[in-house]
Amino acid sequence: MIKALCEGKEHTLKYRWKYSADNIDWEELSELYKLAPLGDKEPNKLETAFSNSLFKCFVFEGSKLVAVGRALADGTDCSYICDVAVLPEYQSEGLGKAIVSKLVELSDGHKKIILYSYPGKENFYKKLGFKRMSTAMAIFENQDQAVEWGLVSEV
Repeated sequence: MIKALCEGKEHTLKYRWKYSADNIDWEELSELYKLAPLGDKEPNKLETAFSNSLFKCFVFEGSKLVAVGRALADGTDCSYICDVAVLPEYQSEGLGKAIVSKLVELSDGHKKIILYSYPGKENFYKKLGFKRMSTAMAIFENQDQAVEWGLVSEV
C-alpha cells in the first residue's frame, strides 16, 4: 500500500507490487506503454529487456497492470533506471514516484544511479534527488527522431 495525494486529500491506495518477471502478460505490458504514452514496444522485446534487468517493479490493481519500471544494473557500479510508465488514469497518484523510489532503494550500493527522461520531466526527477549530467552521450537506433524529440542534440 502507498499513501498518495489525490485532489488534495490523502488516502490509501491498495496495489499489489511484484518484483519478478514471472507470469507477466507481455501483451498487456506493451499496451501499457502505448497508453502511457511511451511508444510502441514489442512484447517479445519487453520480455527480453525486463528479463535482463536486475530490478523490476510491476504494479497491479487487482489483476490489471497499471504501472511498471525497471533498472538495468550490474550489482556494483551502475544502475540505469528506465521504462517507468503509469497508465494515464493512474497518473498523479504517486505511483511513478513510488516506482522510481523503489528502484533507487533496490539500487542502493551502486556507485551511480542513472536515468534519462523525456524533455519536460526533469523537475519530477530532480525532486527525487537526481541531478542533470553534463557529460552524457547517446547513440539511438533512430538518431533523427531522438533529435526531433529533444532527447539529444547535435554535438
